[in-house]
Parts: sequence; structure tokens; C-alpha cells
Amino acid sequence: MTQSRKTYIRPLDIKHGQVDMAHGAGGRAMAQLIEELFAKHLGNDYLAQGDDGALLPATGEGRLVMATDAHVVSPLFFPGGDIGCLSVHGTINDVAMLGATPLYLAASFILEEGFKLADLARIVQSMAAASKEAGVPVVTGDTKVVERGKGDGVFITTTGVGVVAPGRELSGRGAQVGDAILVSGTLGDHGMAIMAERESLGFESPIVSDTAALHGLIAAMRASGADIHVLRDPTRGGLATTLNEIAQQSGVGMLLQEKALPVQPAVNAACEFLGLDPLYVANEGKLVAICAAGDAEKLLSAMRAHPLGANAAIVGSVHADSNHFVQMVTGFGGKRIVDWLSGEQLPRIC
Repeated sequence: MTQSRKTYIRPLDIKHGQVDMAHGAGGRAMAQLIEELFAKHLGNDYLAQGDDGALLPATGEGRLVMATDAHVVSPLFFPGGDIGCLSVHGTINDVAMLGATPLYLAASFILEEGFKLADLARIVQSMAAASKEAGVPVVTGDTKVVERGKGDGVFITTTGVGVVAPGRELSGRGAQVGDAILVSGTLGDHGMAIMAERESLGFESPIVSDTAALHGLIAAMRASGADIHVLRDPTRGGLATTLNEIAQQSGVGMLLQEKALPVQPAVNAACEFLGLDPLYVANEGKLVAICAAGDAEKLLSAMRAHPLGANAAIVGSVHADSNHFVQMVTGFGGKRIVDWLSGEQLPRIC
């Protein structure tokens, strides 16, 4: 009686095993890693096709949207999340900010020889949970292994695909003079959670990353009927850099009100301790919305009615400015320029 060759393969030792070079060589060990770890937790009909890409069903009318993002966060695990859920949330949000409904994800992993399989399993399980909760499956992927010392445990790149109905597209080019600027919640939570963990800083109130998929919040915002012109998630470079990008794209200026900016006291304290400005600190579960001024209160109410927008606030306005400056009225009544971030004050936070 002929037995399957699979019978002779020793199961992965998730508890004590480690990633080795064979896991990225394209042979049996790699197939086993995919089957017993990735497919076990991320499995679905599309991933089960087993090809280098996934044959997806027709989506009907609409423009296809695709976004990709590489994730190299350090540490890999932090209060409120890890590189796994972060890689899912970040790419879903990039697709959703264009007005699209996220549909599918692809993921590629660069693993370092010697990386603990237990940690890899924890990361993949976190991705699976985030993907399932968001309703956006991982349908294809790739795995490579580099020699010990040539990586940093694991890097993950995710690509997202979505579709947006005609006339529902959004872009950073859409801000108009007179528009209102809103944020969906407190600023700087993710970046400060990473820094507190990285530097072993203890605060009276622990800082937790805000990493989350925002397409549900966006759907509620669109359902309000508000005339939304721009959506953007203020990740690397924070709110300040994001608004500078939009101001340049739209050819406008912006004016923030410092007193209106929502920042947790613990984040403010951490920023003061580290000499940082929360305006430049990354978020991974917040968005900036720019809408017609007359719809600002309607949009604000819709955002606050959703769990991910409970602390939403109107923080500024769009005005004419040939220099495309972002400025801020300070708490003392003065005015200052909120410039682009120079360099990277918080490396490897996403």
C-alpha cells in the first residue's frame, strides 16, 4: 500500500522550532510552513487555489483600487497590537481612504533565519484575527528567508485591492477653500505606544496603540450624506505631515486650532519627556476628513456615533494660500507655521 509522502514529514514544532533557510527555498519545508502555519490560520477558498496569485470574482461596475505597504515596526509586539494586525489595518486603511471598499489582501513575509516559530505563529494568528474581523481575506502571498543577521526577525508587506463606485472616488486633491478639517480621535497614540515599549518607559496611564481598520467608520461617515472631499490616515509624520501633503495636492492653505486638537494626557506627557510634538507622531487607527463646512457638524455626529470615532473633533479649516502653508492658532492666541516633518523622529513605527 502506497502511503502519502506527507506521512513522513515531521510536523512543525511551533513551541520550540525556528525558521531556517529551507523555509524560504521553495521546497518541501517551505510548503509545510505555508500549509501548517499560514494556510491553517489564514485559509479561505481563494488562498486554497494554491497559485502565485488568486483568481477573484468579478466585482461589477467601479474602479479597482490597490495599495501596498511594507511593515518593519520595532518592537514587533507592542501595547495594543503587533506587526501582524498592523500590516492588515494599514493596507485596508490605505484602500479605504480613496473611497473604496477593501476586498482582498496579499501578504509577503521576509523572515530571518533563527526567528522563533512561536513568535511567527503569534504574528500570523494576529493577522488572521484582524483580517477576519475586517472581513477582508488574505488571498495570496509569498515567503522569503534571509540569513541570520541579514534581517530583523520579520518584515511584512501587504497589498490591498478594493473597488470604488463611480463618482465616489476620493483624493488628496479634493480639499476646497472654506472646507472644515476633522480628525476621528486622539493623536499620536500609536507612535507613543511604540516608543514607550521600545524605551521601556513607564507612565501612570499606559499608552496603547490605536491600530484599527477604518473602513467601517468611513462607511458610517459616507452614510451620513456629508459632502466629504478628502480622507487620509495620518500615519508616519502624523497630522502635520498629512495636512501638508493634502495642502500641496489641493493647492490650498490650512489653519488648525491648537485647543481643538484631541491628545491624551499620557501622550502629551510622553511627547514632552521625549522632546516630541504630537502633531508629528504617527497614528494607525485615526483618519483626517475634510468636508464642506456646512456638513461638518453632521459628519462629526456620524463619526462620534461610531466606536472608532468617539473622540472625533473639528480641528481647523481650509483657506486660500498660494504658499500652501499649514498654520496653527496656538493656545496663547498666536499663530505658527506647522511645517513638514524633517527627517524621521520616530523610525520604524509601522
